[in-house]
Amino acid sequence: MSLTDIDASAWAELETAAANPHSGFRYVNLCSVDVEGRAQARMVVLRSADGSTRSLEFHTDTRSAKWLELSANPEVTVLGFCPQARLQLRLQGRVERHGPGSEIADAAWNGLPGRTRMTYAGGPPGDERALETIDVPVPPDPVDEAEGKARFGVLRFRPRTLDWFELRQPDNRRAIFAYDETGALASCRWVNP
Repeated sequence: MSLTDIDASAWAELETAAANPHSGFRYVNLCSVDVEGRAQARMVVLRSADGSTRSLEFHTDTRSAKWLELSANPEVTVLGFCPQARLQLRLQGRVERHGPGSEIADAAWNGLPGRTRMTYAGGPPGDERALETIDVPVPPDPVDEAEGKARFGVLRFRPRTLDWFELRQPDNRRAIFAYDETGALASCRWVNP
């Protein structure tokens, strides 16, 4: 398989993951740096992937720490591992934030099922929660879906590099891909694992 085939295959895996909740790359780590310079990593759901533009999309609550971190420093690493394929994808690049009321956030919101929309209507991420409410499946008071929409944000990620790493017996393989500002493949090379 050529390097360009590997690049195309990696992006096909990501596109599949965005549409398939059972894919190994459906949940990836989004790694940022907080205001104190500490590395922060959290699992996010891959909502959309486009190999032609080399972009990924994630959703978040705009009250979250990550939303604030990304306003100060939009440089991130996205890390995924698929155990079935024994493949790690590490992408480095920049996130664009699209907040409530933006065309991109409104379009994404309109595509969400009601149960997902309701996750944005609760309290701010990280706030303390009473123990007796932990296992309550439905909020005790009716929640207005518009409250969630007012807190819903989209993160669009454009990588500059992809570090592709395949675990193989007996010989692991690794390649580095670089993309230009339009998302086109600018260079690729094999490297030692």
